[in-house]
Amino acid sequence: MAVVYMFVPMLSALLVEKVIHREKIRATMLISFRLNKWFVVAWLITPMIGFAAFGISLLFPDIGYDPEMSEMISRFEGALPPEQIEEMRNSTEALPVHPIWLALLSGLVAGLTINAIAGFGEELGWRGFLLRRFREMHFMKASLITGFIWGIWHAPLILMGHNYPQHPEWGVLMMTAWCILLSPLFLYITLKARSVIAAAVMHGTLNGTAGVAIMMINGGNDLTTGITGFPGFIALFIVLAGFFLYDRFLSREKLMCGPVGASLNWL
Repeated sequence: MAVVYMFVPMLSALLVEKVIHREKIRATMLISFRLNKWFVVAWLITPMIGFAAFGISLLFPDIGYDPEMSEMISRFEGALPPEQIEEMRNSTEALPVHPIWLALLSGLVAGLTINAIAGFGEELGWRGFLLRRFREMHFMKASLITGFIWGIWHAPLILMGHNYPQHPEWGVLMMTAWCILLSPLFLYITLKARSVIAAAVMHGTLNGTAGVAIMMINGGNDLTTGITGFPGFIALFIVLAGFFLYDRFLSREKLMCGPVGASLNWL
């Protein structure tokens, strides 16, 4: 259901732009496969945030380091028979490398492939359709509104237990705030890459590698651990500060200081 749900923004955008307004959507919605360095940034930035969130989690008083992943494995005890749980423990111990690196590798591959397709289902709405509609807005205002819409859109899934199974009601607020924090990063990379495909890769990799933030910890809860919890918020603040400094002092284009459409001819 969640995967199908991800394609609703894309279908809605296509209905409005292609069927109603008969626009040439490839140019107007930044559907470009012309690769540049910002595609690499889009691919690697979210696992970096995940590892940062993992490190920040360990600073919380009720959270400990758990390289054996005992707590993560214990989450399966209600769904799997004891022999399969034991087999899972044995298989992780027998691996030549720690499972977190295999999870990272599989998440990176998925982020470029199947997850990117699902991510495109959302991103054509958020960083395609809405980007064009908000072209006259200041970068930060457009990011705030897009992030709010993006976060509230998740509410049905969050209330069903997605991401915050222990606190679904608070989870709606947390998810909305998290999407607001993520939105400037997604928008910046989309504008730099001049492609919504980069945002789809970033979205897909985020979904594929988010688990690295919680694989080797014990304690805490869904609000105080993980990339969607408070550690993830702190990690995002740090990354956003870095992007702001880059944009302010190193980048030729000052994207964060003006309207979102200033750097794109089609806008």
